[in-house]
Amino acid sequence: MAIFTDPIREHADFGPGDAEWLHLLVGDWQMVADLAFADLALWFPHPDHGYVALAHVRPSTTHTVFHGDFVGEPIRSDLQPLVDKAWNSRSIERSSETNWSSEMALRVEAVPMVRNGRTLAVVTTHMDLSSSRMPSRLELTYRQCAYDLLRMGTLGLWPDFASPTGSRRGAPRVGDGLIRLDAEGMVQYASPNGVSAFRRLGDGESLEGRSLAEVTASLLKDRRMVDETLPLVVTGRMPWRSEIESRGVSLSLRAIPLRDEQQRFGALVLCRDVSELRRREMELVTKDATIREIHHRVKNNLQTVAALLRMQSRRMVSDEAKQGLEQAMRRVATIALVHETLSQGLTQSVDFDELIGRQFRLSAEVASPSQQVRTERSGMFGELPSDFATPLALVINELVTNAVEHGLEGRTGTVWLLADRSEGDDGEELTVTIADDGVGLPDTPHVEGLGLQIVRTLVTSELGGSIQWLPREGGGTAVQIRLILPAK
Repeated sequence: MAIFTDPIREHADFGPGDAEWLHLLVGDWQMVADLAFADLALWFPHPDHGYVALAHVRPSTTHTVFHGDFVGEPIRSDLQPLVDKAWNSRSIERSSETNWSSEMALRVEAVPMVRNGRTLAVVTTHMDLSSSRMPSRLELTYRQCAYDLLRMGTLGLWPDFASPTGSRRGAPRVGDGLIRLDAEGMVQYASPNGVSAFRRLGDGESLEGRSLAEVTASLLKDRRMVDETLPLVVTGRMPWRSEIESRGVSLSLRAIPLRDEQQRFGALVLCRDVSELRRREMELVTKDATIREIHHRVKNNLQTVAALLRMQSRRMVSDEAKQGLEQAMRRVATIALVHETLSQGLTQSVDFDELIGRQFRLSAEVASPSQQVRTERSGMFGELPSDFATPLALVINELVTNAVEHGLEGRTGTVWLLADRSEGDDGEELTVTIADDGVGLPDTPHVEGLGLQIVRTLVTSELGGSIQWLPREGGGTAVQIRLILPAK
């Protein structure tokens, strides 16, 4: 979530890492909102409006108290004195009176976010008290955890830069399961979902009063597959993530150490059953491996066909038949090269520059065994879908062969391949030019051979593009192909 606008940046007196720290806060404060059963708002001073709301998060454990979006708006006059007090005192301040908003009784707290002895912003918590009842042990524990985290914010101890920031499928949330540990790693409280998660792993006893590290160790069947971060996570010593698997059940764990000015006094461990997610990921990996194997076998089969065509061409007496089989062999080999590239990756797209770099030179060499032909390539094709790459590779192969055989006509010369990828009115465009410095276009119309007929069919029907033959400046021929790339 972006929390700063340019005008606010102009007024912010931040040191190294301060802005990143607040971004880290906003990236992880959904957990605090869920634990506090409250809406959270982040306020920053503004010379014209007192304070301006930079961000707002709603809890998923209860209903929100603010249905409208007030990010970017100035602070209410009744809330500003509390925020001022927290900003200056650098301690948590609670409203002495119950605030009423839209027929709801709200308890408001202002929490300064302090780093390196400087207040950077203020977080306000807004909890609905109108439907008050005797809070359960779960609610009391959750609120205490929220208070501990916000208290760490006033000391600059949370959020922690050592916390993982990258997205990871199956990252646990408060509602998935929460376990609170003391400084020794003993379980002080486990939410019902947290207990259920460990029961699915095979632990049938109550978690409270036991060492979470010992419980986890007793559930591990294959010690060789243990994540090296697991011991530090289940003891709550480091703000990391880990995963444990037992009896076909996968559990994702995340630790948040709780600290004060002197020491670590406990930790929160969030847990989530991610068995179904991991099963589906394994299915995708298996499918990817199967697809790669299919491409590999298709490539091998096509290479076998090309070898058979080569053997057959050697037995031909007629030069025309021999040449036809050799051309067919080159076309099959070009398709095989695309499948070879696909068999080496996980995606159904091709790095066409790598593929055509090999194919371009090979096409010119095969078409000119008795003459010297230079090849020069410029521009970038980029990633292309496999169903787009195969016909384009065939087209380039045919045009390069045609340039060598009919453009240069046995002479020494150069064949150029240029690619230009740009944004057009109808989407991303790719312009491919194959040019030579040979004899140029004939003065009279000529009958197209099989190769050029294949080129026209592939460009217009398969690729949905256009092709034209032009005289090259400086002598020779240039063939220009214009294509609209498929949307990603």
